[in-house]
Amino acid sequence: MSAGTYLQWVLENTKTEWWHDSADPAELRLGLERGAIGVTTNPFLSNLTLVRNRAAWAAAIEAVQSAGLTGEKKAEELIRHVVSHAASMYLPHYHRTRGRMGYVCAQVNPSRAGDREAMLAMARRFHSFAPNIAVKLPAAAAGLDVLEDCIAEGITATATVSFTVPQVIAIAERCRAGRKRAIAAGIEPGRCFAVIMIGRLDDYLREVAQDNHAGVTEADIRQSGLAVTKRAYSIYRERGYEAVLLVAALRGEYHLTELAGAELVMSIAPAPQEWFVSRDHPREARIDREISADVIRRLCAMPEFVKAYEPSGMQPSEFISYGVTQRTLCQFIESGWKLLEELR
Repeated sequence: MSAGTYLQWVLENTKTEWWHDSADPAELRLGLERGAIGVTTNPFLSNLTLVRNRAAWAAAIEAVQSAGLTGEKKAEELIRHVVSHAASMYLPHYHRTRGRMGYVCAQVNPSRAGDREAMLAMARRFHSFAPNIAVKLPAAAAGLDVLEDCIAEGITATATVSFTVPQVIAIAERCRAGRKRAIAAGIEPGRCFAVIMIGRLDDYLREVAQDNHAGVTEADIRQSGLAVTKRAYSIYRERGYEAVLLVAALRGEYHLTELAGAELVMSIAPAPQEWFVSRDHPREARIDREISADVIRRLCAMPEFVKAYEPSGMQPSEFISYGVTQRTLCQFIESGWKLLEELR
């Protein structure tokens, strides 16, 4: 990593850490050089690396085809090859931090978001791939049930398709419940990472605002995800939650600069990484800077923002039907998992 970059300053002078958001082997190596200590993947990213680097993955693809696997089993086996390779690259971080970091996310079939039995069985299989796999589960009612079971069994989990304060509170509470079960059974609890897909929330609320002629500006929208994340972070600190916030889907430099200093993980894709290694930014911790009350007031005119911002804005039974939840699940299915099942 080049000396003196903003990203280096963040790593050396704040408690903010970052994971690499990609499944491409060359990009993963670059992430290691730049200081990444974990990896986030999803079905879309797994399919992308297999298609773009067909020659590099030829043996893995041939093995899957020779085994005659089809459908879900085929997609799962392809994911195993991709995430296991990434896990081997980041395993030294896992050992160096004694299991605190160095994880690679492996996402269960998004088509099974309501199927507790299938997700738990898949989580157990994914956990067997490598010691530093973090099983990705949807932050909806069924996924939360499975997440608690995973933590109780010693399986590290990442709750994804998550955008809101009530979701990350629910994740932390289920993590805490799973930890209590594990400790009572004499098991080392799994770790838990709670995602906030900050840019996807901004994207969604922008469309809501435009459709409803809401009285908010683009500047307001660009602060909506930040407002949610800052509130969630404050609650996590106040309650001493064991789960770790993981901020993903950055849409602009401000999504890191305005959270700098927070004790959380940023998931940064290769393109956004360039924002922080090729350009400089104010080198100061800004996590404690509050979002203007006027901005919050204008955003709260949208019920969809209130659902995301207020700790009691939604109940777990409502998470699955929140607009951006459905959009994201569909994208993971149509642009990721189904393509893995159809890969030739």
